[in-house]
Amino acid sequence: MRLSIKGETVLLTGASAGIGMALAQQMAGEVGVLILVARREDRLLDLKKQLEAQYKGLRVVVRACDLVDLEAVKALVDGLEREGEEIGILVNNAGFGDISLLEFAGWDKLQRMIQLNVTSLTYLTHRLIGKMIARKKGGILNISSSAGLTFMAGAASYVGTKHYVTSFTESLRCEVQHLGVVVTQVCPGPVATEFESVSGNPTGMSVPKWLEISAEQCARESLRGFVRGKPLIVTGWMMSMMMFFSSMTPRFLMRFVWGRLARMLRERQLPR
Repeated sequence: MRLSIKGETVLLTGASAGIGMALAQQMAGEVGVLILVARREDRLLDLKKQLEAQYKGLRVVVRACDLVDLEAVKALVDGLEREGEEIGILVNNAGFGDISLLEFAGWDKLQRMIQLNVTSLTYLTHRLIGKMIARKKGGILNISSSAGLTFMAGAASYVGTKHYVTSFTESLRCEVQHLGVVVTQVCPGPVATEFESVSGNPTGMSVPKWLEISAEQCARESLRGFVRGKPLIVTGWMMSMMMFFSSMTPRFLMRFVWGRLARMLRERQLPR
């Protein structure tokens, strides 16, 4: 089932940078209203000014909200409902990671990550999908990760949150695919964003640049697949190939390789 975003009202989280900003810029020429949500209001206001100047028929609404705070998320949706915003497209883009072996990770950061990547995403979807079903049209685009399709040492909690997003999205799609609502997930590999600086990387092991794609490319491939009604989008041909071969690799072999790598990571993280 194909999806039209023309003239729709879109709620986009994590819109102040990276993939979220690129999605806003690429959707702006089609949609009627863009509701941009993130913590950094100054960046959102700059983006609003840019987009409304470029697209005369577009209305951009800015809502500064810390999506880690569930009460703030509830207040956000309540406020939009009072203002009469009828959201036809939800893009759950906000999220962050934690790159660390579990015993070295800070609990406060892990808790915030789970709250954002899992709880807030689920809450927003739960609040908005009923009206989409009633209208018999709408779309939900969840930005997951290639980590949600495999497993790896050095980021157990982050990988776990993305496995939730992947399974949640697939299951939800099955529930509503006959009701006019498109549910799609994007599983990018490394993207040139603020992800690594926010996640931290105490091991010092960096992603190869040849594997990384731009936020603009990720957004472009995501939107192209979303409007076509695809259930799963892996952005970048290199990552698509890697995920294919990963799916064909026996799990015992994956465990062996990641187990060996975990020893190296632990040596790097142990106090000197």
